[in-house]
Amino acid sequence: MPASDRFDHCPWLFEKEATEERRAAQRERQRSLGGDSEVGERCYVAESAAVFPDLLRLGDDSYIAAHSYVTGTLTTGTDCTLNPFTVARGTISLGTGVRIGAHTSLLGFNHSMAPDQPVFRQPQTSRGITVGDDVWIGSQVVVVDGVTIGDHCVIGAGAVVTKDLPAWTVAAGNPARRIRDRRETGGRRRPSAPGGGDGDGDALARFADTARAQAAGILARCWNGDHYTDRPDAAPTVRAHCDAVEIADVLLSSAPEQLDRTEHIDRLASLQDQVTGLIPELGERPPVMDADGFIGEGPALYHVLSVGYALDLLGASLPQPIRGVGDMTASQLMVRLQGLPWHDSAWGAGAWIDSWATAAHWNLRHPAGARLAPGTLEALFGWLLTRADPWTGMWGSPSTTAGRLQVVNGYYRLTRGSFAQFGMPVPHPERVVDAVLDHSRDARYFGAGRENACNVLDVAHPLWLCTRQLGGGGGGDNTYRAAEIRAWAERRLTAALSSWQDGTGFGFGPGTAGPGPEPGLQGTEMWLAIIWLLADLVGRSDRLGYRPRGVHRPEPGDGTGQPHP
Repeated sequence: MPASDRFDHCPWLFEKEATEERRAAQRERQRSLGGDSEVGERCYVAESAAVFPDLLRLGDDSYIAAHSYVTGTLTTGTDCTLNPFTVARGTISLGTGVRIGAHTSLLGFNHSMAPDQPVFRQPQTSRGITVGDDVWIGSQVVVVDGVTIGDHCVIGAGAVVTKDLPAWTVAAGNPARRIRDRRETGGRRRPSAPGGGDGDGDALARFADTARAQAAGILARCWNGDHYTDRPDAAPTVRAHCDAVEIADVLLSSAPEQLDRTEHIDRLASLQDQVTGLIPELGERPPVMDADGFIGEGPALYHVLSVGYALDLLGASLPQPIRGVGDMTASQLMVRLQGLPWHDSAWGAGAWIDSWATAAHWNLRHPAGARLAPGTLEALFGWLLTRADPWTGMWGSPSTTAGRLQVVNGYYRLTRGSFAQFGMPVPHPERVVDAVLDHSRDARYFGAGRENACNVLDVAHPLWLCTRQLGGGGGGDNTYRAAEIRAWAERRLTAALSSWQDGTGFGFGPGTAGPGPEPGLQGTEMWLAIIWLLADLVGRSDRLGYRPRGVHRPEPGDGTGQPHP
């Protein structure tokens, strides 16, 4: 057999046996791949493989073997193998250490089948296929569009996988059915590794015990002697102080020990500007108000949430109402809502509503009495209810470049501050679940090594909120698309638990978004809340022994005067 054919069929031999000439030819092969393609170190793409991707991310030490057929979007972690004659089409996301047997087809797309025209003339749809870490898919398996295969699964040869498979499943048949749990040996289940496994109750309890034991050290690490910083090498910020208060509350049920409770309250309360009621960043002047008396962007918008809830956890409140929100009329609010960037920045629009509604919440709770113009809350909810898209339950427009990212992330911020905080039901909850689950399969944000705290939170919270509104929750089967929600939550829970770094906590996530991958206070505060939401979606949050109470609290805010769900 010629060397080129031999390596195409046995690519695992290439790294050890290839000549420099063959290595040069392989580098050129990888450079010539079409679409938006990135190939990692020590990878091999067979010359005989038909690889025509729109987007390809091949992780280190991975290969695509002879006569494979790859189109659409394929992302993989490290150590992934597509063996000879594999078909991977549509949107496919593989975790780390995935083995795909010869002649297997991953079909991450479908045709509509309406009877009014021939199938070949009908549009294609794509929900995508997601495969977790450490998965072995045997030869001649077919996996259809919309399926999620959890971590550590094994799929027997010839199986046809039409439904999601939870972590550790051994499955076979047509349609594929669970045979057993992979950890079962002689009828007994092996315990999962500390802090990892499938996110079962014991793993959750161990994680929570570890986090509580290390919380004081994590907070001390981010105290520079005078202020809190997100990380030891970062500048002090208002949010870092608030994140420290939230972490101490959720894990230690106390204030951070660097200051006593009264000192924490005095510091945070003193940050509020006496004229506007807003909180600028440390060392900065108060923001300039817009014509309607409020602001449109900047850190002061989020400080309405973070400082307000930090003081609330400390048993205090903002010293004064937030003037721009208190003075704004219903007509001014309607003009502002209409002018928000719904088409270009749905996240920014949702974040503005989160801030305005939270400021209204604090004003209504202020000891001096209600500070809100008549009819403004009614105008807010009336505007939102009449403009929610009945097909998605959301606000804003998806993008050809970013998909649903802005819309889903904006939905979380918008509903957190308005519907969730005031205990009001969201419109069209089933359609929201559909839209959010569709977004959760976007490999650009949920592919291996691509998830950050914002993107996971902004899926987990809407699923949690809508599940409870629909009468389900707690990991049961009696609500809309429950099995898919549980499978998604199980996989993210496993990944989240394994990303804790001893002594430093959680990083926000990969890339340059937010604070980045280095562990810090923001990442730790957010992932603690995310883990609770994920655990509650699968019915095991009680094993954590904590419940978020600040910005990411699951319940409505207290004292709003509004009905709770």
